[in-house]
Amino acid sequence: MADEILILGIETSCDETAAALLGGRRLLSHVVASQTATHARFGGVVPEIASREHCLRLGPVVAEVLAEAGAGFADLSAIAVTYGPGLVGSLLVGVAGAKAMAFAAGKPLIAVNHLEAHVYANFLEHPEPEFPLLALLISGGHTHLILMRGHLDYQVLGRTRDDAAGEAFDKVARALGLGYPGGPLLERAAREGDPAAFDFPRAMLEPGSLDFSFSGLKSAVLNTLNSARQRGEAIRVPDVAASFQQAVADILARKTAAALKASGARTLVLGGGVAANQVLRERLRAETRVLGARFVCPSPLYCTDNGAMVALCGHYRYLAASFADWRLNAVPGLSLQDFYKKSGKTQLEFAG
Repeated sequence: MADEILILGIETSCDETAAALLGGRRLLSHVVASQTATHARFGGVVPEIASREHCLRLGPVVAEVLAEAGAGFADLSAIAVTYGPGLVGSLLVGVAGAKAMAFAAGKPLIAVNHLEAHVYANFLEHPEPEFPLLALLISGGHTHLILMRGHLDYQVLGRTRDDAAGEAFDKVARALGLGYPGGPLLERAAREGDPAAFDFPRAMLEPGSLDFSFSGLKSAVLNTLNSARQRGEAIRVPDVAASFQQAVADILARKTAAALKASGARTLVLGGGVAANQVLRERLRAETRVLGARFVCPSPLYCTDNGAMVALCGHYRYLAASFADWRLNAVPGLSLQDFYKKSGKTQLEFAG
């Protein structure tokens, strides 16, 4: 272990307190402390509660990860932490904790963008990728199409202009009375439904655009439900769920296919919590097969927020000597445009 690059990855961008230890590209230990049960009574994540829970859980989670791998802080090569985007209170807990650990242990600090970490989740279980590749990130806060020309080299080709795909899933699930977390519950309900029962809109925006819009689709579902209630008509929930899910899959598949053709990428990778949806996976798998492209996606465990993806991204930033200093702060609205290349090394541009 002494000759390996050992990276401790810490993730606290939303409501999962997670940490992992990687030796090279090999996952040695991995712990996720979920807050789902805590927030379920509120129907969604309460930011103040999330940050307080992170304060309570971060130390024990890191201690468990190190103990499971039989390692200590002295063995580490560096500590990597998500510093944005996400909930500011949650991010602050992770960043402050990582800075304190790194400073006390005399180890380098690595700042990781949450979006790039989701891309790297694909490489935890799959061989080195063939560049250029296209990444589709679909979560509660983000829907992005990203061209990756090499390690740590990103170009955003398209993004949502309003609701993210996961946000739309959660809002429709809430309207259907399915509970929290909405995405998995809506997918489960949709298994018993007819995806052709309702002809919901598929917003493609102006010709040539690779951006997304899900607010119109969400509004169409809500209007359908409200109209039925006003008329006293019963609506079959699984049919609405299946039709909505199919519309989202159609939009994502068409935009992704257009991006593959335009970019010349021969590999598609997925990331984010919504990437665990089996209907979306199969639709995108079929789309890439038609185009003769390779399809790669993480196991559901690594689609949701986790420390392993942060640690692996940290591994490549370590190889590039991309280190943060003690001024590192949480940046809740961070985008991939905050990264740039200079003198052959990836640098970070800090706000303030």
